Order: sequence, then structure tokens, then C-alpha cells
Amino acid sequence: MAASDAPNDAQDPTAAPGTAAPDPTSDPAPHDDGDERLARAVRAAETALIEFEIAVETFRIEVENFSRLHEERLGPLYARVEELDAAIAEAVAARTGDPEDQRRAREARAALAPMPQVSELFHGWLDSEGYSSEGYAMLTRQPVQRPPRVRPSEEARRLYRDLVRRCHPDLATDEKERHRRDVFVSRVNLAYARGDEGALAELAAEWDRGPEPEPGGLPYEELYARLDWLSERKDLLAEAVAALEDSAVGSMLRMAGDDPDGMLAEVAEGLRRQIGERETELARELAGGAGDGGNGGAAGPVGDAENG
Repeated sequence: MAASDAPNDAQDPTAAPGTAAPDPTSDPAPHDDGDERLARAVRAAETALIEFEIAVETFRIEVENFSRLHEERLGPLYARVEELDAAIAEAVAARTGDPEDQRRAREARAALAPMPQVSELFHGWLDSEGYSSEGYAMLTRQPVQRPPRVRPSEEARRLYRDLVRRCHPDLATDEKERHRRDVFVSRVNLAYARGDEGALAELAAEWDRGPEPEPGGLPYEELYARLDWLSERKDLLAEAVAALEDSAVGSMLRMAGDDPDGMLAEVAEGLRRQIGERETELARELAGGAGDGGNGGAAGPVGDAENG
């Protein structure tokens, strides 16, 4: 790190050989210079960390938005494909009467009713990572609004980056001030996740009106502790990025490149083609079963499929 040589620079040198005593007016200067260099290193590390955190948070929000929109737009299509697969398996089993076909049909039907997930039990308010965006919005009396797209607009991105650079909690060393910034940044993140440019502009104006204390200088010893904390924070963020990138949604988002919404539309179109193919196959199986006169429990779906 840039401050690695600071201890040597900060040592208080004695007077040059041959002098009777150090000059008291010049004695603090080397130490003060070391303090200033270390303080600059801390400020540079803070700036770098904040930029890193902004990049991490924007990626996290895009992963979350992609996951939610993937479920919202594609979930019903995937469910329809699975339902048709189960219906086809049942039609085949009814037509053949084969025990193996019947087993496959039972398994396909059973797979359509999985155990409820945490998010389902809490109606989408709470998931394995904590409160969802909707849950947080309800608790904080913010308007509930789904993201219209995976990646917010460029203007929303600009407003978000500029605002977070100013109000980031890592800029505060006082615990009370840090908490105030934490709460404020959570509101900024929520507005950005929705891609709400107006809300971001209002939050920027609110921050301008509020107290923004001047950053105070830290004692020399605390500057080193601050550098250690910043380094540890960066390592934790790197782990969080790796986890996001390795996740299934994160991998899909990376594959999507600059057009994640286009990727969702492309997948949806492929699923619709699969649905059409399966509906044709199901109609063929049901028609064959009707001709054999052995539909059994599948007689109801035959009429529905033919009439639909």
C-alpha cells in the first residue's frame, strides 16, 4: 500500500552532527510531513474503496434485478413447459398402460408441487439473504415498485455514482455519522434498483440540505488502523464479487453482456417455441389415446386441449 514506507518517513530525525541541539521550530516538520503523507494515503485508499464498492453494489443490484425479472417474465413460461411435460407423460402412460411410463408420469406431476421456499412462505418479503426490496420498501414506507429493466439508465447510473461518492459511510469515522450515512445509502440503493432518476435527484437535493460535517483529521496511530480496516473491507468486497460472479444468475448476467433485457426476451421467445412444440405433442398423444379408447383420467384434458 502507498503508506508502507510511512513509518520510516515519520521518524523524528535528530539534528545534524556538530549541532548543539535540534531547532525547536523545525523539529516537528518531518513528523508532520509523515502525517500528511499517511493521511493522503488513507484518503486515496478511501476513494479507491468507495469506487470499488460502487462497482460491487451496481453489479449486485443488476444481479438482483435480473433474478427478479427472470422469475417474473420467464417463471410462468418455465412452469407451462413443466406442466405440458407432465401432461404428455400422463397421456403416454394412459395410452400404453406401461408401469414405467406410469412411474415417470407420477414423478413429473409430483415435481410440479415443490416445497415452498422462504420467499414464498413470507410472500416475497423475506428471502435467504434477508428482506427483499419490496419488504424493505414496506418497512420504510417507500413506494413498492418493480424494476422496469435489469440495468438502470445511464442517467440513473450517473446520479447514483455521484451521490454515493458524497454520502458513502466509509467517509465517516464517527459511529453516529456512519449510521446516518448507512441509512441514507440504503434509500439511495433502493431508488437506484428501481431505476428511479427522479428519486435519486431528490435524494441528492436532500443530502445537499442536510448536515455534512467536515472530515476531521485522525491521530497518527489511528491512520494505520484506518488503512488496515480499509484493506480488510476491500478483501471482503472481493469475496462478495466472486460469490456474485459464480452464482447462476451472475453467470447469466455476464453472458448477457450489454443487453441483459434482450437476453431475457430471447430466452422467453425460445420458451414460447418449446411450449408450442409441446402443445402439439400433447394434442397428438391425447388424440392417439382417444382413438385407443383408454384415456382413463386423461379424458378431461382431451376436451380442454381440443376446445382450446
